[in-house]
Amino acid sequence: MMRTALRAPSGPAEVTADVLRLLAVLSIVVAAIGWGPLSGLSFVAVVAALLVPRVLRLRPAFDIAFGVAVLFSTWSSVLGVYYTTRWWDVPMHFVTNGLCAALLVVVLVRLGVLADPATLPHPRLSATVATTALGLSLGVLWELFEWFGRSFLDDEILVGYADTLGDLLAGGLGSLSAGLAMTFLMARPRALPRPRVKA
Repeated sequence: MMRTALRAPSGPAEVTADVLRLLAVLSIVVAAIGWGPLSGLSFVAVVAALLVPRVLRLRPAFDIAFGVAVLFSTWSSVLGVYYTTRWWDVPMHFVTNGLCAALLVVVLVRLGVLADPATLPHPRLSATVATTALGLSLGVLWELFEWFGRSFLDDEILVGYADTLGDLLAGGLGSLSAGLAMTFLMARPRALPRPRVKA
């Protein structure tokens, strides 16, 4: 796992994904200085999340999309965009929730917790159902986190009945869309090149 995480990027797409990870690391410092320690800590979680696609050697296209979505979502929160542009919350939940659900499915399949949809009688349907169900579960957990954050950390966090249902709907539709693309995402990773042995 460490060898996979520390390997050199191969190709411009993997370099782009690694640049996004570097931006996430820099965001820890910038957010902590400019907006306080809680903002900096939020990007610590982002860095950890962005390392997962690299460790799993997922397709660079997904790696980049995940990195962009998580960075945009977190910076939107730090900069207060969700307050100034209320509709921005919907596409962020759609994209971020969907990509997180897809990533979670891959992680659980690689850990042997879920069956690989490719081995089941209806691969696309199985992947879509699993991704949508996990995405809805992630959405519920996120709404609980928002409630906890407003109650105990920051009373400016937006919560409310309509907001919660809208977020869950957007996240569920995003997870459904991601589930339909899981057969592409779950293609097995390329084998790492074997190290040369000197004579």
